[in-house]
This record gives sequence, structure tokens and C-alpha cells, in this order.
Amino acid sequence: MPTTPANEIPFEEPRVDVPKVRRCLRCEVTFQSQWAGERICPRCKSSNTWRNGSPLGSGASGAGN
Repeated sequence: MPTTPANEIPFEEPRVDVPKVRRCLRCEVTFQSQWAGERICPRCKSSNTWRNGSPLGSGASGAGN
């Protein structure tokens, strides 16, 4: 069985982002995310509130739920 030097890092395949159905963290609707970190749906991202960086209102999802 071949051995590798102690300082050699084993090769790992790069991760491939796979589209997946996720729940929007803002409005809780399900949407098809294009990568692992996409957690806000396109509708929420296109809103003026999101684009202006305004905080979520008191009735937003996750507030005390």
C-alpha cells in the first residue's frame, strides 16, 4: 500500500453547487436556490426593502416564532 508524505495534502474533488428547493428566510416561500448559500428568494431580493438594506419589520418571519 503506497504512503504519502506527512506534509502532502490529499486531493479532494471541488464541491459542485447543486440547485435545491429551499425555504426563503424572509417570506418562507419555497424556491429553487442555485447554490448552497442562496437563502433569500428572488422576489424578496428584488424588493425595495431588501435592496435598500432596511431591517425586517416586526411582523417578519422568525420574530418570536
